[in-house]
Amino acid sequence: MKATLTNYHTHTSYCDGRCQMRDHIRFAIDRGFTSLGFSSHAPLPFPTAWTMEWDRMDEYLAEFHRMRRTYGHRIELYIGLEIDYLDECHNPALPRFANLPLDYRIGSVHLLRDPEGRIVDADLPADKFKRMVEEHFDGDVREAVRQYYARSTAMLRHGGFDIVGHADKIHYNASYMRPGIMDEPWYDALVRSYFEDIARQGLQMEVNTKAYQELGVFYPDARYFSFLHDLGIRIQVNTDAHYPDRIDSGREAALHALRRAGYRHVMELHDGEWTEAEL
Repeated sequence: MKATLTNYHTHTSYCDGRCQMRDHIRFAIDRGFTSLGFSSHAPLPFPTAWTMEWDRMDEYLAEFHRMRRTYGHRIELYIGLEIDYLDECHNPALPRFANLPLDYRIGSVHLLRDPEGRIVDADLPADKFKRMVEEHFDGDVREAVRQYYARSTAMLRHGGFDIVGHADKIHYNASYMRPGIMDEPWYDALVRSYFEDIARQGLQMEVNTKAYQELGVFYPDARYFSFLHDLGIRIQVNTDAHYPDRIDSGREAALHALRRAGYRHVMELHDGEWTEAEL
């Protein structure tokens, strides 16, 4: 089958998205999407401004099924979660997540721990990331990067998810703080080793286009697309949309970059099955 308009990384007002499910669905239908998946930030063991709480989980699932009954004849709809790896006690493999009636799970890393054990958010605008590293890691961006990849690798080891979310997302902020860091051998080795682990696990990865419109970057960076292709990693393109009008932002540019890197297929969900769609 030929590739169509799809997105499986979508946030709504159940977490830090800025609209309801219905708004995304209507926009997706108007744009000609064939399938759309929701992936609210899963609950963490402490309150945040950007994750869903457990007491809204039933509502989240019920709202989705109402939307599927209303719009399912016009677009394929799927329900998932973006689940953070925090540590051995909180990760996507927890039975509480595994037992939810979901179509898929995205595993992501947003949080680090500083040397005092305090949890810090690394998913920040570049200037705030720089201040975070200065405050919590004594300005040592290399240590923050190493921990990001150590936690990402631990997430792979624990499992419990289907899709690796925005791999190498730290690259933009790290480059802002230390220009040229991506060309340093130690950094490149960390990234490639992580991707090799993903390939061994047989997991899908997303090319996340959320930042493309403003920053001109993908997660992971396009420099690695050929390497991912050579590893045989299956790719899907997701926009990490928090607003309806961003649901296809950067998608076409990512598909062109994947073609140049040798990819001829991307992964799509149709009739409940992951399918290779020809570019």
